[in-house]
Amino acid sequence: MSSIKETLIKIYAKHVVRKTAKWSSNPVKTQEKVMKRLVSKAKKTKFGKDHSFDKITTYNDFSREIPITDYEGIRPYIEKVIKGKKNILWPGKPIYFAKTSGTTSGEKYIPITKDSIPFHVKGSVDATMHYIVETNNTSFLNKKIIFLQGSPVLENLNGINTGRLSGIVAHYTPAFLRKNTMPSWETNCIEDWETKVEKVSQETLNEEMAAIGGIPPWVVMYFEKLIALSGKKTIKEIFPSFSLFVYGGVSFAPYKKIFRKLIGKKIDSIEYYPASEGFFAYQDSQKEEGLLIQLNSGIFYEFIETSKMHSSNPKRITIKDVELHKNYVLIISTNAGLWGYNTGDTVAFVSLEPYKLIVTGRFKHFISAFGEHVIGSEVEKALKKATEETGTNIKEFTVAPLISPKKGLPFHEWWIEFDTTPTQKEIKELSAKIEDSLKELNSYYKDLIIGKVLKPLEIVVVQKNGFKKYMEKEGKLGGQNKLPRLSNNRAIVEKMSSLKNT
Repeated sequence: MSSIKETLIKIYAKHVVRKTAKWSSNPVKTQEKVMKRLVSKAKKTKFGKDHSFDKITTYNDFSREIPITDYEGIRPYIEKVIKGKKNILWPGKPIYFAKTSGTTSGEKYIPITKDSIPFHVKGSVDATMHYIVETNNTSFLNKKIIFLQGSPVLENLNGINTGRLSGIVAHYTPAFLRKNTMPSWETNCIEDWETKVEKVSQETLNEEMAAIGGIPPWVVMYFEKLIALSGKKTIKEIFPSFSLFVYGGVSFAPYKKIFRKLIGKKIDSIEYYPASEGFFAYQDSQKEEGLLIQLNSGIFYEFIETSKMHSSNPKRITIKDVELHKNYVLIISTNAGLWGYNTGDTVAFVSLEPYKLIVTGRFKHFISAFGEHVIGSEVEKALKKATEETGTNIKEFTVAPLISPKKGLPFHEWWIEFDTTPTQKEIKELSAKIEDSLKELNSYYKDLIIGKVLKPLEIVVVQKNGFKKYMEKEGKLGGQNKLPRLSNNRAIVEKMSSLKNT
């Protein structure tokens, strides 16, 4: 029998789904309204004056006056905001800075305003409401829920609270979840990730956990700690009521097998697409592929085909002109004061009614040392298929080119940490399966192999907890930090040279 809380939430969930259907069925009009509202509100800001916002009435005006930029491009404006200046990128001052670690810009300070913060919270709530309407599952609301996230302790930067996005959002836990959300505030404030996981595990071990959220590799670490502390073999023995996993930030596909093994049963999952710059999309159905892009959340979206990004003036398009299964770089303008901002993410649409996308990788995370143009989604798909066919469980991986081997042709090197160390025969079989799958997915790669420009890939076995040690050494253990799936250089794997399995 449903509790009063569950009944009320089911009513609210239906309301959310109806509202979502209204704007998602009018995507072009919705985005036009968002664009006009953003421009109108920011006309008198410094950025608005510098870019003639008073002349912008159409999308053509918008794309003419507002250039595509990245963090380095808006850094001069951000620095003015950091110094305490008002009305720079958005009216007034931000209420938060989300601090992130950039690969090219060092630490970045992404503004979050009173207009944008509600949508960072609303996205995850709405995703949950869609799940409830579709599955009728509300039992998890009366049991314990945990979100593995960054510390909510914030610094003060000239009057602006500053911290990791997950730590900022922790201050906005919805009222209907507060009483059953774990860990305790004190434990959540622990900065050191290993200490935090230990404490979280001890604190939750004997609780009735029903829903767990976090970035997959860090949740694996939590599960392994729970199993070690409890002496049990699976998470289902520890948490019999565990029925829902919520995640975002990285693809879940490479982790599915290790999760299934650790949990010991199949459970539902909800994928989010959150970022410091905005909450872009969420999974609205357990039955359909893709994430529903949030067109009514104060973000105006533009897209540039990845193949055209290197041209001097690449063509920008709006939601109206995107096509299915093409790779686009995601460009945003937001109610936090980001304008024509290149997120660096690449996406592809899998549905246009409504608009649903998948994240295919990072524009700067690719391998094209020889013109192969291999991207993140391709290596993930190739590995997923190969592990399913061979029954192999992997914990983490990254891929890099070896351009000048001591002998023979160059090749791609796959650095993989396995759940159980494989035999040479198993490694050989897995390598061949990945190779076959990657050639199916990427014709450029296939041509280079056939033409003997590249030789087939090789696997380097990473020692147990090797990737964890690398991330710890880099100061990126836990929280929102993610390991790049692939890179066009050997910076990561060279730092991991001592972590090979010998």
